[in-house]
Amino acid sequence: MGQRMVACTVCHGKAGRAAPDGYYPRLAGKPAGYLYHQLLNFRDGRRHYGLMTQMVDLLSDDYLREIAGYFAALDLPYPPPAPVTTTAQTLQRGQQLVQQGDAARGLPACVQCHGAAMTGVAPNVPGLLGLPRDYLNGQLGAWKTGQRRAHTPDCMADIARRLPDEDVAAVSGWLAAQPLPVQAKAVAAAPAWPAAAPAMPCGSAPELGAAR
Repeated sequence: MGQRMVACTVCHGKAGRAAPDGYYPRLAGKPAGYLYHQLLNFRDGRRHYGLMTQMVDLLSDDYLREIAGYFAALDLPYPPPAPVTTTAQTLQRGQQLVQQGDAARGLPACVQCHGAAMTGVAPNVPGLLGLPRDYLNGQLGAWKTGQRRAHTPDCMADIARRLPDEDVAAVSGWLAAQPLPVQAKAVAAAPAWPAAAPAMPCGSAPELGAAR
């Protein structure tokens, strides 16, 4: 399988560790369900990037699931975070949004779905640490503009549309500056949903939506 996946690692880096340019994300160790659904999204038109669509356009669901399982099983160390140039105030705002959310805007904390340590929740929710700031900015922008979609209800699109550009920059800057914990794998369960917060079911993570 590793020989077959050389075509993927040309862009995503050796063994899927991520490319140095900041636009091709890490695949190694991501939750298998998340990787599988992103491959489906590229194939079925919910995500738009021509090269990825061409790579998976003719592949079956079973083979996409096999690809996802291969990369998910890789356990490779993360590099230290790249330096992020921004203000202390911006980083503080990013930390607030990630860890506490913004109740006035109806924004849940990122940790509610992506895990207390932001390493993801198996099987369908990815970690957000270890990703470059440019990639995080690009994906949040794609959610805002509809270039990236998920099955309805599309909670990430809803959240991204509530974030002004300065908050997108704050979140991506803070996340990109954080080192990975020693245990960097996705956890089994997300934190309990606050009783006072409105439910936010997610089509891209049905087990979380059902629990809420």
